[in-house]
Amino acid sequence: MAEKTQHHDFIEINYTGKLTDGKVFDTTLQEVAKGVGLPLEKTKFGPMVVCIGEHQLLPGLDKELENRIVGEKFTVNLNAEDAFGKKDVKNLKIVPISSFREQNVQPRIGLQLEIDNKVGTVMRISGGRIIVNFNHPLAGREVVYDVEIIRKITDSKDQLKSFLNSAMKIPEDKIQVGVNEGVAEVTLPLQLPEQFTLDIGKKLAEITKLKDVKFLAPKSKE
Repeated sequence: MAEKTQHHDFIEINYTGKLTDGKVFDTTLQEVAKGVGLPLEKTKFGPMVVCIGEHQLLPGLDKELENRIVGEKFTVNLNAEDAFGKKDVKNLKIVPISSFREQNVQPRIGLQLEIDNKVGTVMRISGGRIIVNFNHPLAGREVVYDVEIIRKITDSKDQLKSFLNSAMKIPEDKIQVGVNEGVAEVTLPLQLPEQFTLDIGKKLAEITKLKDVKFLAPKSKE
């Protein structure tokens, strides 16, 4: 009997995201990226591990991963709302040109910049005012994803490392995990607030079905 995916399963996938005209904008496959001319430098290619239902992908794509056969390849069309969202005029902001000058940046149409941890694109320059669009570049667009579900990840250590890597951008080789009798002990390369580790530990125990997930203090460098 074919094995199916369920909510909170950890699965390894490959995917390619395209516009409806076939133009590829994202992929986990290096050969696909190379074939369509996507940037290869500073990009890590290879299968991605995700936890279904934990919003690690676009909302519509996340939903489509549930109740699928392991090993299945499928294509899904996502409307704007289930993909990168609809265009919202509230995401158009007026930024004074003085803010650019303070950063020694020359504003120009199409320039991408980060303000308050949000990436925006300069749309219009009018006198001393710059209109910056903070909508995602693909907001309002229907997109298509080709997906392959490679396998389930069932090892608790691998599950914990992949989740922390996705949520906190910590390289997996910098995360130490030990599991004994259903209790995991995790050591990260940085010290985190106690309440944060308690909250995320509780969340990780829930999705990995462990009794407890504890965070230990980073090991001091001798």
